Amino acid sequence: MKYPKATKRYCPYCKKKTDQKVKLVSTGAQRGSLRRGGIPRAKLRGRGIGIGNKGKWGSKPAVSKFKRKSKTTKKTNIMYTCKVCNKSKYQYKGIRSGKQVQE
Repeated sequence: MKYPKATKRYCPYCKKKTDQKVKLVSTGAQRGSLRRGGIPRAKLRGRGIGIGNKGKWGSKPAVSKFKRKSKTTKKTNIMYTCKVCNKSKYQYKGIRSGKQVQE
């Protein structure tokens, strides 16, 4: 989906319609693999070593094709920056679109 680089819309700070810059921002940070309760963290702590069945820390079966990632597109969030007062308004609702391209 193509977005214009600038658009005219209402600025809640100026309380009037102004020219605003459009910027695509990421939809948020992903959690790391070393989070609390994560298997890589537990393996670093020395869990799952030794003889016998490792249980939770043992080898995992291959992921079936039905359990793989099903989404083909990412959600995009848009940030509008007013050219008059230079303040930004963030659109929280992500839009799922095929190509995130700015004209």
